[in-house]
Amino acid sequence: MAGGGEVKLLGLWASPYVMRVQIALSIKSVSHQVLEQNLEEKSQLLIQSNPVYKRVPVLIHGDNISICESPVIVQYIDEVWSSSGPAILPSDPYDRAIARFWAAYLNDKWAASLRAIAAADNEEAKEAAVEKAAEGLALLEGEFTRSSCGRHNGKGFFGGDCIGYLDIMLGCFLGWVRLIEKLDLVVLVDESTTPGLAGWAERFCSDPAVRDFMPETGKLAEYAKKFFPKYKNPKMLL
Repeated sequence: MAGGGEVKLLGLWASPYVMRVQIALSIKSVSHQVLEQNLEEKSQLLIQSNPVYKRVPVLIHGDNISICESPVIVQYIDEVWSSSGPAILPSDPYDRAIARFWAAYLNDKWAASLRAIAAADNEEAKEAAVEKAAEGLALLEGEFTRSSCGRHNGKGFFGGDCIGYLDIMLGCFLGWVRLIEKLDLVVLVDESTTPGLAGWAERFCSDPAVRDFMPETGKLAEYAKKFFPKYKNPKMLL
């Protein structure tokens, strides 16, 4: 099929994992339709398209192809629309392996620390979760320094001059990072502790391929109330 056929995305506006796919499609200028899903009452289309996990995102390409899980979908988009827009995954095998390694770390470890901060119901639990998140960001700061200042000679992104695979994998969480910083009164990405990531975050959020998909903090705060009881306190939304 290559790049032909209608493209649909089963998604949810607040999901960082769906955002990954939207950014990749934007980079590749792929026309597509977003079918917003209600995860509390999952549609038959979602269940049929992703019978294993029954979650978003799902990319439906043509009549018969359903691709699930954001890292897999982004790689699929990069390969199928390889002639459209810049490459998302690095061409060098070593760089590609490193990007996939950090993507797995973000999915398996670091994202859990963000959820733990939001779910913490006491100060001790919050401090432990913040420490975990900060440790991960310190590691990613080191990788950004190695990739941007080392392998890519001072470029602005993990992927070089343009947003690449690891940029997408990490950058999708920035909306939730901003929300957590505001509501939990913590600092995660800061010029004093992670100067490389602080500059990178500004560039990432202002990039044309990203800015239309970055959720507004206020809207995200309203959404977060449904899942994290402590955010229902109106004083925390000021």
